[in-house]
Amino acid sequence: MKKLINRPENFVRESLEGMMLAHRDLIRINYEPSFVYRADVPPQGKVAMISGGGSGHEPMHSGFVGHGMLDAACPGGIFTSPTPDQMLAAAKQVNRGAGILYLVKNYSGDVMNFEIAIELAHSQGIRAVNILIDDDIAIKDRLYTQGRRGVGTTVLAEKISGAAAEQGYNLHQLADLCRKVNLSGKSMGVALSSCTVPERGIPTFTLGDDEIELGIGIHGEQGKEKVPMKSGDEITDILANSIINDPNYCRIVREWDDKIGKWVDLELLNKPFEKGDRLLAYVNSMGGTSIAELYLVYRKLAEICELEGLEIVRNLIGPYMTSLDMQGCSITLLKLDDEMIRLWDAPVKTPSLRWGI
Repeated sequence: MKKLINRPENFVRESLEGMMLAHRDLIRINYEPSFVYRADVPPQGKVAMISGGGSGHEPMHSGFVGHGMLDAACPGGIFTSPTPDQMLAAAKQVNRGAGILYLVKNYSGDVMNFEIAIELAHSQGIRAVNILIDDDIAIKDRLYTQGRRGVGTTVLAEKISGAAAEQGYNLHQLADLCRKVNLSGKSMGVALSSCTVPERGIPTFTLGDDEIELGIGIHGEQGKEKVPMKSGDEITDILANSIINDPNYCRIVREWDDKIGKWVDLELLNKPFEKGDRLLAYVNSMGGTSIAELYLVYRKLAEICELEGLEIVRNLIGPYMTSLDMQGCSITLLKLDDEMIRLWDAPVKTPSLRWGI
């Protein structure tokens, strides 16, 4: 393993310290417990948005703290969920009296700890709800897994919902919007190589020299299948058509209902894409893939969408949700409506995503 680190156990904190030094105008960092929060103070009455997860996926989530996105982010250890005390402390810091929306990726540790954080927040008089992101089409059932994993749509939900919060949406309006974004997005990724966790020093999983894994998770979880290496166009074709042809899927999510003060299970139907749909196409590097390769993927993706009668009206291309140094990419397609386009275009200013300001 060759990495720009000092001591593996200090890696996350030292990286956060450098991030704050580089972006003093945008963020502040609390270290005990650890969370990143906005340097500016939003107006009273704004719903605060908080997300978080294991470190190693930068710039998600800490790089998306700022105007038009998150109010705070809770970084865990490498590929390790943050703890409820981090989430509660972040909520206390950024609460502006209108409640907290926790945006949660569908991984067992994240789900459990954010649920505990919501109950702790309510016990201290802070209103909070959770919205689950579960857009990874590589997972087909819930028999042996948490269900579909939360991947690329997370970034898009943070931007669109963050803009809505900035514009004064109340807590229930924001939850409805974030849920709509989740149901409108589908993703799938591929790994060309493993990643290496600093504290382990060895690859997380093994791939042969002429082997790739389709449907990989962002922590190196097993995908759909290992297949021989293919060309960029062939890989893009597999990912894109898997997403486009994904059938009706009933998502069962557990959310805190702020109106009745208890947990409820919701059955939400995720529908296939249809001709004429307007899309945001997001091509993401897993950390070790060059931007030139991502543009090659986007070139083929645009061709496929045009042939399918799908109109790409917005795009995002780059390393926004990574897996340390993994070589590979993911594709996310998000069906847009007028509201979502308006909110996507709204100003944003964070360390890792900014326009309009």
